[in-house]
Amino acid sequence: MVRLHVKHGCGGDYGGGGGGDGGAGEFLYETETSSMIDEIANHIIEIANLQSKIQCLAGEFEPCLSKLQGDPKVMPLVRALSEAMSYASKDQVVHNKPLSIYVLRDHTRSIEKEFLVTYSVMGLSSPDLQQFLSDLQILEENTVQLLWAGKELTRGKKLCDFIGRNEKTKIVIRLQSLIPPPASLSGGEKS
Repeated sequence: MVRLHVKHGCGGDYGGGGGGDGGAGEFLYETETSSMIDEIANHIIEIANLQSKIQCLAGEFEPCLSKLQGDPKVMPLVRALSEAMSYASKDQVVHNKPLSIYVLRDHTRSIEKEFLVTYSVMGLSSPDLQQFLSDLQILEENTVQLLWAGKELTRGKKLCDFIGRNEKTKIVIRLQSLIPPPASLSGGEKS
């Protein structure tokens, strides 16, 4: 299996707020050299979005939960957030543990389920969560490119077309947004 060390997010261009590291994230992902770049991109983008979602939910709920510290009604949500944050942490890279889409999905579902049980205790409403989730900025497949060694991994090709067939390779991939900078930064009139 090829191990991809994925880095995503830069300052404020991704994330939607809340998380403690400015939206930056990284994780490990395993695949085979025969995998299509399209498939790899889909999985990596979903993992990056789930990782960011967990970080943002934790950042959003932390102020409410810290006021209710010790309240047994919110402990399942605190536990769900803690477990999700631990799993989605970029510290997993240090421990050489790749992330799984399925485990991340389970963690986000668990957080959402526990929120629905405890939102009234927190002084929030169910629509607050839906509004927060809809406000999150997520990466979309058609707005992101995968870069390796400064070159784009072109969709429609296989990973082995770029790195060869060595299944014990470890490479660093960067997710880069294709969204152009705002018009005010692109050289308009100066005041």
